[in-house]
Amino acid sequence: MKSDIEIAQACPMRHIREIAREVGVEERYLEQYGNYKAKIDDKLLQEKKGPDGKLILVTAITPTPAGEGKTTTTVGLADGLRKLGKKSVVALREPSLGPVFGLKGGAAGGGYAQVVPMEDINLHFTGDFHAIGAANNLLAAMLDNHIQQGNALGIDVKKITWKRCVDMNDRQLRNIVDGLGGRAQGVPREDGFDITVASEIMAVLCLATSITDLKARLGRMVVGYTYEDKPVTANDLKAAGAMAALLKDAIKPNLVQTLEGTPALIHGGPFANIAHGCNSIMATRAALKLGDYAVTEAGFGADLGAEKFLDIKCRMADLQPSAVVVVATVRALKHHGGVAKADLGKEDLAALERGLPNLLRHVENITTVFRLPCVVAINRFPLDTEAELALIADRCRELGVHVALSEVWAKGGEGGRALAEEVVRLCEQPNQFQQAYPLDCSIEEKLRAIVTKIYRGKDVVLTPNAQKQARQLTEQGFGGYPICMAKTQYSFSDNQALLGAPEDFTVTVRNLKVSAGAGFIVALTGDILTMPGLPKVPAAEKIDVDETGKITGLF
Repeated sequence: MKSDIEIAQACPMRHIREIAREVGVEERYLEQYGNYKAKIDDKLLQEKKGPDGKLILVTAITPTPAGEGKTTTTVGLADGLRKLGKKSVVALREPSLGPVFGLKGGAAGGGYAQVVPMEDINLHFTGDFHAIGAANNLLAAMLDNHIQQGNALGIDVKKITWKRCVDMNDRQLRNIVDGLGGRAQGVPREDGFDITVASEIMAVLCLATSITDLKARLGRMVVGYTYEDKPVTANDLKAAGAMAALLKDAIKPNLVQTLEGTPALIHGGPFANIAHGCNSIMATRAALKLGDYAVTEAGFGADLGAEKFLDIKCRMADLQPSAVVVVATVRALKHHGGVAKADLGKEDLAALERGLPNLLRHVENITTVFRLPCVVAINRFPLDTEAELALIADRCRELGVHVALSEVWAKGGEGGRALAEEVVRLCEQPNQFQQAYPLDCSIEEKLRAIVTKIYRGKDVVLTPNAQKQARQLTEQGFGGYPICMAKTQYSFSDNQALLGAPEDFTVTVRNLKVSAGAGFIVALTGDILTMPGLPKVPAAEKIDVDETGKITGLF
């Protein structure tokens, strides 16, 4: 069996100008990065007329080691819509180097449902993440330099909230002390690094609607507090203009293609467990302008990525989804039912029955909390039995939701026809889309709404520190912001060991931090970290390049 990278490398790609012409992108809007990738000038959104296409969100059940295949399904669905004669465009996030070299490996789809050039997309791509990291670290340097040069703003070094970042899983950098070596070397203080995808600048880039909006958002970012507890912003440090200059190209969406030549916009990449988990608003809007169907995804399970897509991104960008796809596998549901990974290939209807509540809870959240049409896509594996597939279909039918088998990994767009047909049907249905909470309720009420309505927990508990932060943020005028929950992706709760659909649990919020540029409040729960570490055997150990420049081991 061929690996993902072998399949991708065997694919004859079309010139990026052909892909652009197919969706009406004139060459004056195209900035080529070689023959197979390009940036689209942000002026396209300002000048492109005509109605928007239908917006389709692809999400998933709670992730497991068995895998779900959300990106693969997203790509295959877009290809499947093309098989039906529909004009579709797929909009995805850019992979972070952290997971590529860490646990996950490549992140551009899989099998015959991939975006290409796969190696470029996974490794550096068009340099967007490097630009984000540079802008983040420029602000950190200007902050420390301001303190070194006299600290006219009166910044309390013990209340600095801005961290440096690097796009790599490096636990050694989570907590550091810097500025050592004497007075000329800086002011000694405790510091730390986030992974680039957790930087607020990543969120700002993905939520900005123009370069002007980007600069305004950058300027509002809070980097710390004075001795009088007044917030200090990037504008106070006169840093916004220089950061925007570093990001002037990164803000432009990237155009590539699927293995079947479907146009793909890949832009931005915040994680959904520590950030808001969605690709950029500009890429999504471009996909809506260029296609009749825009297929996008949100990170991890629907309790994280989809909730943030619907409660944060759709609210800020005034987006109206037409349908939602919830991806699941028989194997992953049996894992939620207590089956060990080694035994997932054996038929086990009892374990599947125990694991099904996880899927059903996600589906019910989409249909009853957010009031959107939904289809379940079962990413089929060869050892799945007819009895197992029938059981899933029966349980979903009780909620009024259809199940479509997806075989896009093996068959590409042809394997996504059934899913595409159901999505087209759902897109024609009216819906009463609503968010899970209003913005005018308190921070605590928003947290409680997410925990009780989406996670189905009993309540939320704020530590004394978080209670104090909630009061301060409200007093500072940030109380009307939406909430971005930083929570384990492996459970509805804040305890990753609670699989399936746990009940009667509480979620503890230990820290609240405003991302004033992004326009939301980050709530840290459990032991969630904004800088991951490498596993015992990193994926990097298997990645190599030969004398011709051919890369291997990238899945």
